[in-house]
Amino acid sequence: MRFLCTIACVLALSAFLTSGLNAQDRNEVIAVYNEGAKAIQTDVPAAITAFEKVIEMSDKVGETANDLKQKAVQVLPGLYYKMAATAYNEKKPAAEVIAAAKLAGAMAEKYGSKTHGENSKKILVNGYYKMATEFFSATDYDNAMLAFDSVLTLNPDHIASIYNKALIYRNRDQVDQFEQTIDLFLSKLDPAKDADKITQAKGSALEYFRAAGSKANSANKLDEALALLNRAAKYGDDKTMFYFFADVYNKKNSFTEGAEYAQKGLDLETGDAEAKAMFYYQLAVAQAGKDETAAACESFKNALYGPFAEAAKAQRTNLKCE
Repeated sequence: MRFLCTIACVLALSAFLTSGLNAQDRNEVIAVYNEGAKAIQTDVPAAITAFEKVIEMSDKVGETANDLKQKAVQVLPGLYYKMAATAYNEKKPAAEVIAAAKLAGAMAEKYGSKTHGENSKKILVNGYYKMATEFFSATDYDNAMLAFDSVLTLNPDHIASIYNKALIYRNRDQVDQFEQTIDLFLSKLDPAKDADKITQAKGSALEYFRAAGSKANSANKLDEALALLNRAAKYGDDKTMFYFFADVYNKKNSFTEGAEYAQKGLDLETGDAEAKAMFYYQLAVAQAGKDETAAACESFKNALYGPFAEAAKAQRTNLKCE
């Protein structure tokens, strides 16, 4: 009995000492937690360090510090996100924003915060987009393309990145890639809400393919010119494009089509007689090719202005126009 009493007394003393140690350890965790709470408004990195230490200490202390650990787990994702948001809002270098956003995303996943994970992803997208536009402005198209692709991996509907990729392809004269990408961009837009963007993108594409078609026409690559002009026509009507269509078809002796496109251009031209001369000239060439001499003479007469005057006069002479 005396032996059992001795053991009981020792166990009781041990339990008392353990309880005392646990209380002391919890108090230490509380002290670190309070340091973190105090630093939240003024020093976010210090707060993060403190709360990470709270989790580490709580794991060692055990069950008595679990509540402190859970509080730290709840607050940490927001602090990491705040670091990333601050880097972006303060216009830190893109690489710094990206690094902070990646860390915030990783910590949101580690501590189970879906909301902060999604918000960190948005900052990561903004960071890559910032990097991409900086490369683009410096005409470093290879790195710009990589950065835009990083944006689109995270957000396939980031229309600004799609449009800028299209511009890179246009600047590089990568015709097929430009067409595919500008069409993708247009497919993402809302006709009601994005009317201005649609107009701008279609205008850009039409202008690009029209100029390429004109260049091929000047080099007498008529089939290539027609293919490019048909690509331009996907994006709308344009009087200058119709002029080039007429010129190419007339060179190919396809005078019915030549007359058709010359008339389309003429219908869109609202300027004076000199502005209309270019279309009358192509119309006259087509009419002459179809042996419509009287009509051709009249059209060449209407083309006797500006840069077309001399050629129209010569044509009228050849046709023996009165």
